[in-house]
Amino acid sequence: MWLPILGLVVGVLLGFLVSIEIPLAYVKYTAIAILAALDTVLGGLRGQLEKQFDFAIFISGFFVNTSFAALLTYIGDLLGLDLYLGAVIAFSIRIFNNVGFIRRGLLRTYLSWSRGS
Repeated sequence: MWLPILGLVVGVLLGFLVSIEIPLAYVKYTAIAILAALDTVLGGLRGQLEKQFDFAIFISGFFVNTSFAALLTYIGDLLGLDLYLGAVIAFSIRIFNNVGFIRRGLLRTYLSWSRGS
């Protein structure tokens, strides 16, 4: 469970230390990729807490979700529509659901541990 958190911390630190400018044309795609990665990491943490983590599902979920969201963004760009907002909303809902589940699971674990001591 500590490996995704370590990866997130290292990624954030690298983001602050390395200055990379993203061209304006790719900003939407970068935002979708970040949301897909965050959704995948939090989904993996949730799966670990539920004792149902599967690495194949974790990796395939990341690539399929990211690819579909990028495709949706690309089609929206071709049509002149902001279709990527659908992916942003879907990822945001999933992220908040996963954070809520993780919070409740950790709180239950903490409370049962503190009562048992």
